Amino acid sequence: MIAYKHFTLKVLHIAPECSPLAKKGGLGDVVGTLPKALRNQSIDARVLLPAWPGVIEKAGSMGKLKKEPLGEISVALNWRAYTASVLEAEVNGLHIYLLDQPELFSDPCIYPEKLDAETVLPFIFLSLAPFELLRLTKWKPQFLHAHDWTTAPVSAALKWHRYYSYFNGDYDTVFTIHNLAFQGIIDHSVLDGWGFTPKAFSNLDMDSMEFFGQLNMMKGAITTTEAFTTVSPSYSWDIQTPNGGLGLDGVIVAHRNKLRGIINGIDYEVWDPKSDPLLPVNFSIDEMDGKGECRKTLLKECGWKEDKRPLLIFVGRLTEQKGIDIMLDALRPFLTNKVRCVIVGSGNDFYTRKLREFQKEYPDSVYAVLEFNEEKAHLAYAGGDILLMPSLFEPCGLSQLIAFAYGTIPVARATGGLADTVIDADGSPDGTGFLFKDFSQDELGKAIERAILAQKDASRWESIIKNAMSSDFSWDNSAKAYAELYRDILTSD
Repeated sequence: MIAYKHFTLKVLHIAPECSPLAKKGGLGDVVGTLPKALRNQSIDARVLLPAWPGVIEKAGSMGKLKKEPLGEISVALNWRAYTASVLEAEVNGLHIYLLDQPELFSDPCIYPEKLDAETVLPFIFLSLAPFELLRLTKWKPQFLHAHDWTTAPVSAALKWHRYYSYFNGDYDTVFTIHNLAFQGIIDHSVLDGWGFTPKAFSNLDMDSMEFFGQLNMMKGAITTTEAFTTVSPSYSWDIQTPNGGLGLDGVIVAHRNKLRGIINGIDYEVWDPKSDPLLPVNFSIDEMDGKGECRKTLLKECGWKEDKRPLLIFVGRLTEQKGIDIMLDALRPFLTNKVRCVIVGSGNDFYTRKLREFQKEYPDSVYAVLEFNEEKAHLAYAGGDILLMPSLFEPCGLSQLIAFAYGTIPVARATGGLADTVIDADGSPDGTGFLFKDFSQDELGKAIERAILAQKDASRWESIIKNAMSSDFSWDNSAKAYAELYRDILTSD
């Protein structure tokens, strides 16, 4: 057992992702780094994670995995008992409990393409498992910290579950919204099989999980948790508007006294060009020659010769949210002789096909890696000049923070976390990038033009790069804000 004798406050994070064991997006990065940073705040933070295919093997090879399970826990769903073995591991300094239940946690993709009564069951089991965990661990957290719709039922169970509601006085809860676009909406007929009382779904109770005749798991978390957070301050305001609230703005406004916006951080042990093992040559703010060598390597991998054009990059999911459509349209006028662009990411088939065609159209100016490739992503951040982030909405965004560390300057839409982290270089001597407001190809094109113009002024561009690389978005700052939140809840009880 891993000892934390000097810790007093205990927090269990419950999530379907935790880097480096299981990661599909930014949620995995947060759950893999925030609990570690909380330890520096004298908080014993641990993680409860499903053992998706390959997770146990990774835990064994990357950290310390206890050979023997702690034991088994069972959760009743749909009038049968689902039983999981609980394993204990330490990976990168993070204490993790793994739920080994092959019947439920068999999908390597983690998230189902369609949410229904069957595909939702892994996440309901995950949400109810914390209440059974104490029997095995003898470790009782004061806080259960749930993340996104996948574990939204944690706090709802403490209010409406036939059995687990008796645990209501034993735990406080915090719920973090990473992306409001995915709310966990499903037919309400599933509730009885989960063990929830009829009060959980009532059109007479504004705080129930009823949502236009369906069940909304995220709504239930917002109304029942002691506090809920977003991953940036601006996003906490965005979701209180009709455009940003996606149907939940009224509920969020009604409970905004419980809402805080806390910006995500990045793990500088992973994202540091001075020590990054995935780079051909390392570099730092004081010694930038290696960035030029990374550019040469990136150009070579693209099959291009050096022609001094600015190298634009995009690293992320290929979805409508990320502004792929306006990005491709805005790039066209620049691609003949002004810029080149490297795109690294995966997404839906529509954008994958579209990017393949785009690359064929501009073979000497566009290079696309249509998968999430960690090595290519690191090289793109290091070898690029300008990062494109024309997001329709962005709860926080990690790409711009990583780009800062690697001296690659963001051109980003002023929304959500992008507005909180990028300072426009045409509006401040402390500028770290270039922002545009309206979601349109014309506005994006103007911002790209401003960035290209700034790069032509070598001394000014060097100043912008130094501003960016000097930015501190470590998890320590975010962890302090979460620690303050936990302690505020405890003192208000």
